[in-house]
Amino acid sequence: MSVLKKKLMMFVLCTSAMTMQAQKFALVDMEYIFKNIPAYERANEQLNQVSKKWQAEVDALQIEAQTMYKNYQNEVVFLSQEQKKARQDAIVEKEKQAAELKRKYFGPTGELYKKRTALMTPIQEEVYTAVKDIADLRGYQLVLDRASDSGIIFGSPKVDISNEVLSKLGYAN
Repeated sequence: MSVLKKKLMMFVLCTSAMTMQAQKFALVDMEYIFKNIPAYERANEQLNQVSKKWQAEVDALQIEAQTMYKNYQNEVVFLSQEQKKARQDAIVEKEKQAAELKRKYFGPTGELYKKRTALMTPIQEEVYTAVKDIADLRGYQLVLDRASDSGIIFGSPKVDISNEVLSKLGYAN
């Protein structure tokens, strides 16, 4: 490697190191923050209850289809071809109803998704705004969520602004 290349490489490394030292960052624990916001916890509980209710409706249709199938199996030797076909069609229809109801409630754009979005988005936006305001005020270029699977092995409590975010939102600890 030429002397010029070595000097250029050292300059780039030194410049990068100085730039990294000048940047400020902070950590937040979003899981901790949300657990300390009563509205978020209430919304979660509401979602859990409606989810259980809807799952019970889906389960009831699935059980009904299973019962129809068991009855069909027990009686199949006594049924005519037309009766067999009618029973099979009824079982398939009941299974379709259960699948459609499950998709309606729990699908990617289903009722649970819509309800979760309606309940959680305003709270999440409020927290995001508080984090952004603190970052702007303190000059942080980067705020990482230590609760996510981002690979943070250690984060000093000195750079964790979670309690400050809660205070800004009016939930002092």
